[in-house]
Amino acid sequence: MRKHFLPTMGAIALTAAAAAALTACGGSSNDDGLTGKAPVMKLEITAREDFPGTYGTVGAYERLTGTLSGEVDPADPKNATIQDLALAPVNARGMAEYKTEFVMLKPKDMAKASGVLRYDAPNRGNILTMLNPTATPSDAVYLERGYVMLYSAWQGDVPKSAAARLTATVPVAKNKDGTSITGPYRAELVPTAASPAMTLPGGVFNGTMIPYEPASLDNTQPGYSLTRRANETDPRVAIPAADWKFATCDATGTNAFPGTPNGASVCLKGGFDPAYLYELVYVAKDPKVMGVGLAALRDTVSFFRSKAADASGTANPVAGRITHALGQGTSQSGNAMKTFLHLGFNQALDGSKVFDGMYAHVAARQTNINTRFAVPGGGGGLRTDHTAFGQTAPRGLDKDYMDDVSGRQGGVMKRCAATNTCPKFFLGLSGTEFWQLQGSPVLTDANGLRDLTQPDNARIYYYASTQHGGAGGTASIGYAPSRATYPTGTVVQFNDTFRALFLNLEDWVVRGTLPPASQVPKVADGTLVRPAQVAFPAMKGLTWAVNGVQTAIPDFNYLGWHNNFPLFDFGPQYVPQDEAGIATVLPPRNLNRDYAILVPQVDARTGLTRAGIQSVEARAPLGTSFEFNYVATPGITDLANLTGGYIPFHTTRAARLAAGDGRVSLEELYGNQAGYVAAVTEAANALVAQRLLLPRDAQAQIDRAKATVILP
Repeated sequence: MRKHFLPTMGAIALTAAAAAALTACGGSSNDDGLTGKAPVMKLEITAREDFPGTYGTVGAYERLTGTLSGEVDPADPKNATIQDLALAPVNARGMAEYKTEFVMLKPKDMAKASGVLRYDAPNRGNILTMLNPTATPSDAVYLERGYVMLYSAWQGDVPKSAAARLTATVPVAKNKDGTSITGPYRAELVPTAASPAMTLPGGVFNGTMIPYEPASLDNTQPGYSLTRRANETDPRVAIPAADWKFATCDATGTNAFPGTPNGASVCLKGGFDPAYLYELVYVAKDPKVMGVGLAALRDTVSFFRSKAADASGTANPVAGRITHALGQGTSQSGNAMKTFLHLGFNQALDGSKVFDGMYAHVAARQTNINTRFAVPGGGGGLRTDHTAFGQTAPRGLDKDYMDDVSGRQGGVMKRCAATNTCPKFFLGLSGTEFWQLQGSPVLTDANGLRDLTQPDNARIYYYASTQHGGAGGTASIGYAPSRATYPTGTVVQFNDTFRALFLNLEDWVVRGTLPPASQVPKVADGTLVRPAQVAFPAMKGLTWAVNGVQTAIPDFNYLGWHNNFPLFDFGPQYVPQDEAGIATVLPPRNLNRDYAILVPQVDARTGLTRAGIQSVEARAPLGTSFEFNYVATPGITDLANLTGGYIPFHTTRAARLAAGDGRVSLEELYGNQAGYVAAVTEAANALVAQRLLLPRDAQAQIDRAKATVILP
């Protein structure tokens, strides 16, 4: 029987007394020891509603929505890494202020809570893991275990919108005389269709964020340029200043070029052509102190896990019931969690740990949140961000990691090791992270010659033969031959794996149960290799239904394309190892010293990768899921955007031999339908035994196999 945390009445009385004293003082117990006053936190719960469903012995949940308004002390050394905090406006108490929105799911009866607070970082303001028991019944496991789920904003340029994004308000840095700070800024504009104008800030993933305004709409001034090129590596071709303006405009009519002046839009004479990538550099003004979002995250989680009430006496709704905190982020927000850890924010203001455990999921890089004119919403994508921020901080985890390309020492855990605040840490990588997001340097030395030894508190899990998004099953595969060379998506998925691993993280943190060992490709055994060394079998003679018509899939042609990883110079005021400071060289200067990029080797019989956690779909495959795809647009040489590819197996041995396909057929693998179901059952049971699949997910896999007829 699982035990629930129940504080004694004496502890409750002590907490209440402390809260009363705290309220009387109008502050918190965390006196910073420097200014003689502590940052104030104020909680406002704006909505409380029942959450659908009931969850095991825990029962019903409720959803709380609200805001936390807090302060950051510029004089506290724990905030010293925040770029431009010294230039943030302060209140009468000498504190910089912020406000963050949050959503919480908690048991209605908190006596049934397990003591675990799980924080999930929003991705560009979006909650990715808001539980939907109808759509994803397996996710109910977290509520059945009595978790308190917390989502709070950390990114300061997310706009208010109808899309239910969580937003954070952070200070705007100003010169000491109150005037606007200005400086260079770069945006990539990537049209998907012909358009007379494009809105800022631009980028495949960052385009809906709040842009930085240009210091002047006069684009003839020094520091303003617009260029275009077909491919990221092509030379930039300058567009004359007379042919573009900061303005909104239409293709024809009364608002045609040069349009109506507008600092949030760029109007181009003749329009933007989707055959090109455009790069805009301009002098921006009023940089947000974006790093305050990391302090807000630190203090928000610390408040909910340890405080009885806010400075006004408003009760913490989970007070006294939280014993452990686990943090999780996916993709961009997973990168942000690594940045949070790297910059030292897992040390709370009282010196304790913020998160006892942390899971950075499909998160190869770090997030650019702590430079002047930071761009937290950027991300690796189609044709862009090959030279973006997020690339310069260390990939290696160990505190003593040595980067032989840059000559810099110290990994992601250097600061937390110095303060004894490192969490138990999981890093999860899909295949996309190797091919498109330069993921291998977390596993090897910078030159790709030897495998790294990882810290004892860390595990790295590679989800074999998967793509960044994680969706699986043949129903998830799409094929648009004009956009991607091969059918897009991977049948192999990692969603089930993630659930099982997260519970392993909980067990490690709460009960001391060691998790499964890291499962990654390695240089030493030949499962992690240079892209030119990957040896795919022939994949030929297959078709896929496109709009109801069977369409030939091109014979597979492995090109070895991957995103490289140069060492960049953003200027002397930039602090690359911390992704901090002020970038003055935009675009950055390529120093012609590249990190090695290695990728997983594949199996000669199936084309699936050999190492890592192989899910049921990889152990009992229906075809080859590969971790990249190619853009099919003529003139563009690039990987398709964060997606993999899929080519099914031939049904019979005779068919594959006639086509010249080098892989096994379904007939050779399974014999008949019963053999396929038996293979799925064996794979599912083996993964359960290895604690890499939950029993309910194993049964769902077996049930799907029984319902999926592939052979007589």
